[in-house]
Amino acid sequence: MNKKINILISGGGTGGHIYPAIAIANELKKRNADAKFLFVGAKDRMEMEKVPQAGYKIKGLWISGIQRKLTLKNLMFPFKLISSLWNANRIIKKFKPNVVIGTGGFASGPTLQMANRKGIPTLVQEQNSYPGITNKLLSKKVNTICVAYDDLERFFPKDKIVKTGNPVRQDLLEITTKKNEGQELFELNTFQKTLLILGGSLGARAINELIEKNIQWLLDQNVQVLWQTGKLYYKEYKKYNDKDGVHVVEFINKMDLAYAAADVIISRAGAGSISELCIVGKPVIFIPSPNVAEDHQTKNAMAIVDKGAAILLKESELGNFQSVFSSLLQSENQQELLSNNIKQLALSKATEHIVDEIEKLIKNN
Repeated sequence: MNKKINILISGGGTGGHIYPAIAIANELKKRNADAKFLFVGAKDRMEMEKVPQAGYKIKGLWISGIQRKLTLKNLMFPFKLISSLWNANRIIKKFKPNVVIGTGGFASGPTLQMANRKGIPTLVQEQNSYPGITNKLLSKKVNTICVAYDDLERFFPKDKIVKTGNPVRQDLLEITTKKNEGQELFELNTFQKTLLILGGSLGARAINELIEKNIQWLLDQNVQVLWQTGKLYYKEYKKYNDKDGVHVVEFINKMDLAYAAADVIISRAGAGSISELCIVGKPVIFIPSPNVAEDHQTKNAMAIVDKGAAILLKESELGNFQSVFSSLLQSENQQELLSNNIKQLALSKATEHIVDEIEKLIKNN
């Protein structure tokens, strides 16, 4: 592309929607320095902070999801939807985008809906193996649907699907040479196995409680623990920094070094995390959150587990943790098998392939 273009991107609510959106924008900007970008997010959600930090402008819509039970928020939803559709229409009319991209989250629905009505080319980037209701509805009108898993023609028109994978941080593509740097940063013993705990940026109570319950047992196995508690739980668990072999942090900024230092990883099963872990290629135990729409984290994890590339431990099965973990720890063969298998599922050029599809839409318009 060498003409001036306007690109509108909508995605947010969680890091799993925000970071792919930013990665796509960065790649588009790298290819076309003259492109103008505008993001659309939901007011009071984390994208209103994270997107400007990445150097992009963002407009906020008054929108939220529907709760599973009758609440005041649900009663307000029709008014929020009408407001968001009206404001999304106003934003599009003023910005005049050549293409509109949705990466999921509350704001992407109204934004892409209005773009579709105006005949503007649209693309959805679906991160999960089981799509949410917004993308299912949008799929009838959007031009292209970029996915990370097989068999999504169950939910989307087959002729619109392009398997690209999910965008990931570029610094994860080569971590094999960073192990010593990671061990030094997190003050880890080079002669011990390292267990990396990831519960997301906010944290996962069930995972944190599991580690607290088993912390001494893990240390007795000669395992050191790099434990990301998340923002909501750090104050509760930071006291364990007093234990030798335990390194507790609220959030990890240098994820490439954390992955490099790890020998085994325990993680939630968000789509972004799974895409990163496939590239990282370390043995993983997934503990999916059961508190997400359509139980999609369990479905994400099963897509990996069914290929012999990870271990699944549901929250209802956490009583089996010690037997599952010790079995993995004692078997170098299983560790190597899981590592090799999950690497086979990596789609490291996802961002480039998604942007290729976006450029096709712009060119054909």
